[in-house]
Amino acid sequence: MPTLYVHSLHVHPVKSVAGIAPDEVAVEPWGLSGDRRWAVVDVEGSVVTQRQQPRLALASSRPLAAGRIVLSAPGMADLTVEVPEPGPLEPVVLFGKKVETVVAEGAAGDWLSAFLGMPVRLVHLDDPAVRRPVDPDYALPGETVSLADAYPLLITTLASLEALNELIARGDHPEEGPLPMNRFRPSLVVAGSGAWAEDGWRRIAVGETAVFRGVRECGRCVVTTTDQRTATRGKEPLKTLARHRRIGKSLAFGRQVAPVTLGTVRVGDEVRVLE
Repeated sequence: MPTLYVHSLHVHPVKSVAGIAPDEVAVEPWGLSGDRRWAVVDVEGSVVTQRQQPRLALASSRPLAAGRIVLSAPGMADLTVEVPEPGPLEPVVLFGKKVETVVAEGAAGDWLSAFLGMPVRLVHLDDPAVRRPVDPDYALPGETVSLADAYPLLITTLASLEALNELIARGDHPEEGPLPMNRFRPSLVVAGSGAWAEDGWRRIAVGETAVFRGVRECGRCVVTTTDQRTATRGKEPLKTLARHRRIGKSLAFGRQVAPVTLGTVRVGDEVRVLE
């Protein structure tokens, strides 16, 4: 096993809903294949995440062929959702900016509305190559992103999680730790590094062909305080990050990255720090 390697990969087909951990996945310009191409929106057209609805943590989604997905949740029958046919674009609001999407079949909205107890719809990002540019303050020309919060991929490391859990154990809320990695909803988890080493990664290679540029630290929000098994909220890790991991205005955990060259990444692949 190489010194640094891919410990796990994570694809979340629906934003803020549990996903899958594949052994391999293709890297596309806007993120991992199939990642965050769908989102839940309220009646006003705003994207709903675990920030507003922690109960989304209890639902899960898995991809099928041709972009279809299956939705699952406690007390609900599984629902297969087809990719919407090309049609009128529906602008939705994500972090204050409009993104054009296509509304999924009504059954998906009904299913999610019943589970969440509020009227919602499911929308699909039909063309990630053009629909949503990366923040121009940090983007290279032409870079786009899926319905992820801001950047195509999030990389975290096992060593940093271990270090964070050690800090939590010595803090004000030790009973909340240790936290699992799913609190941070990463795309790719690296093993073999030092704690917080990812802060300095400017360019890394993964596997045979994929290369990523480090964009910036990942500022964490209230979603990380949500137990992904129960949807209950606590104080950690934000209390500990606020004390020990302030980078600028961010409570930082993980590294936001964007693809430079594409390829397929696999669990066990070597990770090489180029810069």
